[in-house]
Formats: sequence, structure tokens, C-alpha cells
Amino acid sequence: MSEIAETKLAAARTRLILDKPFLGALVLRLPLKAGGEWCRATATDARTLYYNPQWINELSASQVQFALAHEALHCALGHFARRGHRVQRKWDLACDFAINLLLLDEGLKPPPDAQVLDLYRGMAAEEIYPCIEDDLDNDTFDDHVWDGDEDGQGGGQGEQNETQGKGGSNPQEIDENAGGSNQQKVGAGGTAGDDGNGPPPPLMAKEKEQLQQQWQRHLAAAAQRAREAGKLSGQLARLTETALAAQVSWRALLAQYLTQAARDDYTWQRPSRREGEVIWPSLRSHSGDIHVAIDVSGSVTEEDLAGFLGELNALKGTMPVRITLFACDSDLAADAPWVFEPWDQLRLPRQFAGGGGTTFTPVFEWIAKTGQQPDSLVYFTDAEGEFPAQAPNYPVLWLVKGKAPVPFGRRIQLN
Repeated sequence: MSEIAETKLAAARTRLILDKPFLGALVLRLPLKAGGEWCRATATDARTLYYNPQWINELSASQVQFALAHEALHCALGHFARRGHRVQRKWDLACDFAINLLLLDEGLKPPPDAQVLDLYRGMAAEEIYPCIEDDLDNDTFDDHVWDGDEDGQGGGQGEQNETQGKGGSNPQEIDENAGGSNQQKVGAGGTAGDDGNGPPPPLMAKEKEQLQQQWQRHLAAAAQRAREAGKLSGQLARLTETALAAQVSWRALLAQYLTQAARDDYTWQRPSRREGEVIWPSLRSHSGDIHVAIDVSGSVTEEDLAGFLGELNALKGTMPVRITLFACDSDLAADAPWVFEPWDQLRLPRQFAGGGGTTFTPVFEWIAKTGQQPDSLVYFTDAEGEFPAQAPNYPVLWLVKGKAPVPFGRRIQLN
């Protein structure tokens, strides 16, 4: 029975690599291991993919591919590190609802008891979680063994392990390839150090953090390979972009843009001959020229806008940056743009009534018409609107509230 299951799993991985290289590359990051009696179907602790041979034998080839990709996506999307203080059972369901629709849209067939509800299409686990009723008695088909049990038994073991690590013993290093499970297993009775046939112990906080960083690298690499092969669907491309961008601090990136624009550097340019023959380095300051556009169509709340301008104003006060501010919905505001010198406080010149559609083209057209060349353009929007046909020859940073993609520039997810 075990040999048959191994053959089916190997065939399913090969088929995923050939047909769906993005999912196949992620599945290859998880070593396969037959689980004990505790493993109902499949399971993962973000290190290893466990499986029940009898359950695998009852599935079709497409269902096995679904089960493998399901566990790999849990890891790649960092579900093991994103629960926080949420109820574990509801969080597990939310994660499955989010993943299963993705795999269904990729043409894979779900195994029995897989939770699929079209209502949650396109939603992340965090968005699905509050929609799940507390008394919902549904259950995931797989086991998420990165956390302890709800009754605290598993969590106590994780706490015990972490305490031992703080006591001076070196915690086990995490394999860079996310391969190999922790050698210390939790026995069937839930106690570490039993016969080794039980589920793995829950992950400690430090392990979750390290594994999440590793899986982010795996996610980016898998997306790149699939893109080069021309086999990355738009849905998975957006999923990857959102998952990776969510880990980037837009404040830190905005500060990086401003720092690059407002730079102080030394020059060895030959001075006037009247100053003598010796050439000494002199400090040259460059006042950055940043264009900032805000979407005032009503899709971005006043609270979000105030927070963005407040952060920009705080950064602006630490470096010499000249800001040209635009307000645009379907058209550029009649009295825009407004220019704020490095010593001016950045603020909205007036209130804007939201409404109408959203078109980003007027801002780019104004910059092109006036012949300006900003160090960068920062656009604060929900990205739902009409974009220019071509990208400009200056950097564009999109700070996006929502899930819409952008055709060019750097997109940073704000929510």
C-alpha cells in the first residue's frame, strides 16, 4: 500500500512540475513522509508534507496533485505564521477556503471533504476569518500541525521547547530548503519523545519567523521560474505579488525613495582657476524633486489619505525634498498641482468631493506636457482605473489600497 502511494505521489509531483511549474516548484520544497495513525489525509508543519498512504491510494491523479499543492500553498503563503490571536479552528478553515478556490480555478480536482465555497473567491484568509460563524462544524480535510491543539496541550509543548532553548541549549537550525522535519516528535499521546510515530511538535515563534522568510524566497523563485516558462496564470501572479508586497513596509520604501532623491554627495569637479590649482572635494546637495498624486475619486478614505500625507510630511522634514502635489479622479483638479518647497509643510490645499471614475492618465500627461523629469512619482490610490498606455521614463511607486494590479512601476500593498 505504501509503495503504491509513493508512486502516485511521485507521478503527481512530476505532472505539477510539467503542467503547473509554479505549484510544482513549491511542492518540491516539501519532503514527503508517511504519517502515523494521527495523519487522516495529508498534513504539514511547514517543513515536511505528511500523508496517509491509504487515503492517497483512494484519490485520482488530479486529486493527489490538489492535495500536494494545497499543503505547499499553506507554507508559501505563510499561514503558519499569520494566525496571531485568532481561534485556531476558524483560522484553519479560513486558510483552506482561501486556497481551495485557487486550486480549483487552476483546474485541479479537490479531494473528498475539501472546503470549497464560491462566496470567498479572491479573498485572503484574514478577510474570510470574520465571515465564518463560531458554531460552524465544518472541518479541513488536512491537518495543520504547525500549531498546538486548541486545548493547550500542543501549545504547552511548544512553550516547553522554547523554554529549553532559552536555557542555553542551541535550538535546532532550520534547513534552508525547508526540508527535513524536527527530529523530536510528539507521540500519539501528545508527549514529546515517544516512539516517533506521532505528529511533529508545534513550531516555536522563532521557527515560524525563519520559515516564513524562507518560504517567501521560495515563493518568489517559483513565480519567476513559472513566468519564464510562460505558465504563471494571472491569478497566481497577483497572489504572489500581494503575498510578497505585504511584507514590505511602504513607509520604509517611501523613505528610501526620498533618500535617493535628496542626496548629498562629494564632487571632484575642477573649480575655477582663480581658486588655485589644488582640487579639494566639495559637498554638493541635491534637492529631491518628488511628484505625489492622490486619488480623490472617493475610493480612498480621508483617514487613509491623512495618514499617508502625515507620513510623507514627517519624512519630508528630515531631508531636502521638493514635492509637487496632484489631486485627480477622472480629471486633474483645476487648481493642481501645488508645489511645496523643502521648508513648507505638506497639506491638502482644500477638501475634495469624491465621485466619478478614476483615470491616472491626466497626471502623467501633465508631467509630459511640461517637460518635467521628477526623481519619482508616488501615486496613492486603489488602482481601479484607466492607466497610461506606456510607462514613463521615471520611477513610479504605487501605494495601493485594495487588490487591483498595476501595469508598470513598483506596487506596494497598504492593507
